[in-house]
Amino acid sequence: MSTPKTDPQNRDNLLTILDKIRNSKVLVVGDLMLDRFVRGDVTRISPESPIPVLLAKQENRMIGGAGNVLSNLYSLNCPADIIAIIGDDREGQIVKGLVEAAGGTGESLVIRDQTPTTVKIRYLSGHQQMLRVDQEVTAPITAALESEILEKLQQKIPEANALILSDYGKGCLTKTIINTAISLANAHNIPVLVDPKGADYSKYKGATLVTPNRKELAEATNNAPTETDNEIVIAAESLIRQSGVKAVIATRSQDGMSIIAQKEDGENFERPYHLRTHAREVFDVSGAGDTVIATIAASLATGAALLEAASLANIAGGIVVGKVGTAPIRVQELIDALTDAHHELEITPSGDFSALDRARSAPVCTWQEALEEVDRWRARGLKVGFTNGCFDILHAGHVNYMNKARNHCDRLVLGLNTDQSVRLLKGPARPVNTQDARATVLGALGSVDLVVFFGAEKAGDDSTAKKLIQHLKPDIYFKGADYTLDSIPEVPTVLSYGGEVKLIDLTQGLSTTNIIAKINDNPEAAE
Repeated sequence: MSTPKTDPQNRDNLLTILDKIRNSKVLVVGDLMLDRFVRGDVTRISPESPIPVLLAKQENRMIGGAGNVLSNLYSLNCPADIIAIIGDDREGQIVKGLVEAAGGTGESLVIRDQTPTTVKIRYLSGHQQMLRVDQEVTAPITAALESEILEKLQQKIPEANALILSDYGKGCLTKTIINTAISLANAHNIPVLVDPKGADYSKYKGATLVTPNRKELAEATNNAPTETDNEIVIAAESLIRQSGVKAVIATRSQDGMSIIAQKEDGENFERPYHLRTHAREVFDVSGAGDTVIATIAASLATGAALLEAASLANIAGGIVVGKVGTAPIRVQELIDALTDAHHELEITPSGDFSALDRARSAPVCTWQEALEEVDRWRARGLKVGFTNGCFDILHAGHVNYMNKARNHCDRLVLGLNTDQSVRLLKGPARPVNTQDARATVLGALGSVDLVVFFGAEKAGDDSTAKKLIQHLKPDIYFKGADYTLDSIPEVPTVLSYGGEVKLIDLTQGLSTTNIIAKINDNPEAAE
């Protein structure tokens, strides 16, 4: 896959590609599902069990999985169709209707008898997702069903200008179907894009490109590090050599995406490129990955170069994460971004962007500033976590705890006890470090996104984080697993608005108290 002959930062080039998309056709093959969103209000706790009661008021339905890719193509004005499996049930008919509304043809869907259509039901209060219920069967499909899909591939692939394999591991994409689809597409010189599943990418051998996120890339390369530009490049090149795919576009959350492609000789690599995000951050949430692969495929279908296609996809991904739910990208939104002089297009060859440039420090906010920031995150569909404590002398246990908590959410808010509240809790000799010093150190952790002070001002005041939690209403409240749920005073507050409480395992043998005692026993160690 060669480097582009046109300038991917030339807005006119990208606008021309957008205009050409309507004359191309993309075929999607993969796991199709029905997404149901049940929305309502939580005003009380169940008398039967300490769980919130949701009063349902509204329900929305949309096609998910490979269906969301189809919806994005439709919104890009790109003619598209989908080959997928549905059940012989009411939900299957609903999915068929939604596919046809998104430009697909119902006859391309294969009915699987005595098996339910895959359905994911999400229950939400406001923007808080309280519960997800899955209805699915992931057993291997029958030989007859596989043959029916293979027949449709023979019919549809020659008509397409690009092929997307959307693999969610639900059974549609068997090894035979994947191999046949890639072979047919290659025979017709049609680019094949794969949204991958699992750690073994050799099943995608011959594909034009795969689009793993940072975590998926690590899992596919024996947990190789994937934080810096160089680490991404090393992992992606290793993946290409091992799997036989031709290119990797790695999506990297707030760091944008990276393009690593093999040269046509099959031995060496093109120069890697890194696409940065500006104003809006790219996160693999709420269907943003589907938007990215749909935009790349639609662009490649016009004959665009890979770097141009990825540039458009990076902009599209940055737009959709500013929406709540799995709303697809629209052509006009991309046009608006490309005609906005303030929307920067930054494409950096590998090695030209220092990791030091990404050094960050989480802001220390007032309660009102914190609420405004949390509301902005929530409007983007991000899951907000919260934890609190004194964190007087930072140690490895604290760092491990924060990292584990951050892995369960998109943003982590730290409620930090004020100096006065620490004195009331721990005694007059504490804290060792002032609240400003503690906030500076904790804010430098990559896992912490915002710091806000709280705590009692005098004896007898509420020393818990209940009021701050009620103010911010985080999606998840984290506490150390040395507590039990019934011993945490903040739990009823979290449950009252539909939040979740998660206990995090602690690193044994590490505590501020033990560190202070060790220093007192050996004063010379403190010098």
